[in-house]
Amino acid sequence: MAITLVSIQIIPKTKNGEDVIPYVDEAIQVIEESGVNYQVNALETTLEGDLSHLLSVVEKMNKKMIEVGSPSVISQVKIAYHPEGITMDQLTEKYR
Repeated sequence: MAITLVSIQIIPKTKNGEDVIPYVDEAIQVIEESGVNYQVNALETTLEGDLSHLLSVVEKMNKKMIEVGSPSVISQVKIAYHPEGITMDQLTEKYR
């Protein structure tokens, strides 16, 4: 399958209004352990790879939020799919 881009902003609910950054760090660790190419940005993280695999990573990220104590989570996901494939570098090269 062609290389696809998936960007995710994960928004865990916290029990007592505590900082979400430790939760987000856990979500990024799930990405790291998946082995996919990724880039953390200010408001979202972009993953690059096979769409099915990337969606399974998103699922694991959501499950991880519950495991670490979040009662619920919202994930905002964007998918860039092109039959010939697309990479982060292709989308951003003119800006670098």
